[in-house]
Amino acid sequence: MPEILVLYYSRSGATARMAQFIARGVAEVPGAGARLRTVPPVSATCEAVSPAVPDSGAPYAEERDLVACDGLILGSPTRFGNMAAPLKHFLDGTGSLWLSGALAGKPAAAFTSTASLHGGQESTLLTMMLPLLHHGMVLVGLPYTEAALSETDGGGTPYGPSHWAGSNNQQAISEAEKTLCRALGRRVAAIACRLGGHETP
Repeated sequence: MPEILVLYYSRSGATARMAQFIARGVAEVPGAGARLRTVPPVSATCEAVSPAVPDSGAPYAEERDLVACDGLILGSPTRFGNMAAPLKHFLDGTGSLWLSGALAGKPAAAFTSTASLHGGQESTLLTMMLPLLHHGMVLVGLPYTEAALSETDGGGTPYGPSHWAGSNNQQAISEAEKTLCRALGRRVAAIACRLGGHETP
């Protein structure tokens, strides 16, 4: 049964918490499972290196995680309306997978967290979708049949779940934002099942 890779970068913890709710949504589809992975930070100092294993949280992603997954969900905080550099750096290193078509035809989606309510949530999601399109993946969003999309007073977009964390990361993930995270996990897992020829309830 399908395994969905939830791959993210998180600086203050909000994006990591969203990833956990998305993984719960994946697990709500019978037989589907989620693999949580993160990427190391990047530094302008050439000599700076990260430990091989992070001190806490999900392990660092490897190319084989992408090859093995049946679906991919990317998460990043916004950086001036764009994905964070560590995630972009990781994706820039996937050229061999592009050449082999290893990700083509798999479902993919994106999620983000921002400090301000209008801090570039939708443009950040779109920047994460561009490399997914180049890899030939099938993009999955959130339809307005998800009631929480119309009820949220924080994050939430048809392009994918989002969270308004606040300037000091003081905003907890709202119930509507949690609902949308789980909904995306379910959608990607269910579509992966269908694309892989598996039955879904």
